[in-house]
Amino acid sequence: MSVVKGADGSATEAYVKEGLPEKAPQVDVFGDEDDHEIRYKTLSWQLVSALMIAEIVSNGMLTLPNAMAVVGIVPSLVLTIFLGVFALYTAQLLVDFKLNHPEVHNMGDAGFIVFGPIGREILSIGSIIFAIFATGALILSGQQALSVLSDNGLCAMVLLAIFSVVTFCLSLPRTLTRFSWLGVVSVICIGICGFLAMVGAGANPVPGRVIMATVPTSFEQAFLAITGPVFAYAGTFFILISEMRNPKDAMKAAWVLQGFATIFYAVFSVVIYIYIGSTVASPALFSLPPVWSKITFAIGMVNFLITGSLNAHAAAKLLFVRFFRHTPHVYSHTWLGWSIWIFLCFAATAIAFVLATAVPIFAYLTGITASLFASWYTYGVAGFFWLHDTFYLKGGIEGLKRRWFGTTLAVLTVIAGAFMCIAGTFVSVKLIVDAYRQGLVGLPFTC
Repeated sequence: MSVVKGADGSATEAYVKEGLPEKAPQVDVFGDEDDHEIRYKTLSWQLVSALMIAEIVSNGMLTLPNAMAVVGIVPSLVLTIFLGVFALYTAQLLVDFKLNHPEVHNMGDAGFIVFGPIGREILSIGSIIFAIFATGALILSGQQALSVLSDNGLCAMVLLAIFSVVTFCLSLPRTLTRFSWLGVVSVICIGICGFLAMVGAGANPVPGRVIMATVPTSFEQAFLAITGPVFAYAGTFFILISEMRNPKDAMKAAWVLQGFATIFYAVFSVVIYIYIGSTVASPALFSLPPVWSKITFAIGMVNFLITGSLNAHAAAKLLFVRFFRHTPHVYSHTWLGWSIWIFLCFAATAIAFVLATAVPIFAYLTGITASLFASWYTYGVAGFFWLHDTFYLKGGIEGLKRRWFGTTLAVLTVIAGAFMCIAGTFVSVKLIVDAYRQGLVGLPFTC
């Protein structure tokens, strides 16, 4: 008999058979909720798919047309579809890992199982940074929407502050069930926003626009464009699955997400690029005529607000569960539990606000965030999860050899994640250096 640690750090006994540990008994992160005041595991797969779409689609919709202008229709379209299919494959690996290890609540928990204590800290910190930067990006999108709607009638910092306060308030519910119907509203709004943007672009095509199947460009510019699609498929997968009534249905939500997102991204990017051409901006809504820009920003702003709140909620919940896992503060209305929860939500939103306001290179740092974390969380690390579980649960080295095709795909997935991470980070850092050299970087805390 040997001792194996679960994601929460607690020791459980695992019997050893032929030198390999069998699957140890594991405890669901939220346990038996029959007597709990706060119940987390209440989401259906339909509502999870709505939350996933709400969380992910706005990022891609705003940036992918500009990526198409950088590299051309063909490479951008091929890349968008490939990454969508690739993300569906890695989603299957993530779901399988979660089902094998029900105690996993977030990437940090998974990192502990596969890589030990250091892995837990690295993946936890990365998850928090990723969620906060996503919150900051959406707060910034919300400020841009308010600036367009008000004809720049207020200082951008004031608008950022207003949007941040509302984002904080919406992030406060303790369970994702309270978010679920907001997620449905968010999906409807982003769908209408995208449809109206395509109508607006089609009704007002840019005269003399340049449309190219492929665009000769530098490696740096091309790879920066790639970070857009990578970021467009990234989300808080484990946290959402952990609050499902039946986690075995998670792949149904993943199919809905990737099917909707990939088709929506492809159609939206092509239509916007064909009617606006190489001058399409990022966010793409800025390239529309003023009236259409106001209409689409007004509708899309609902999604920015809900999705920003969801990301702030995810950052807070990772830390909250880490602090209080399996204690009454998680599932009961305690003074300490609510105080820490409110503080964590406030801290996540406040840090996102400061980053969006005080860091002139925030957009470039978002590219670095996508390269460092989204490349692994959406793609690369899933290969490690498959290799780990196949080795420990399905026969060790012989199990890997028997499943040679899956092993090969998992290794290639790790390599792909590493390439996206290293190349994307290098390119993003180089672009920051170039931006400072060319005087393109503005000042912090300005209107």
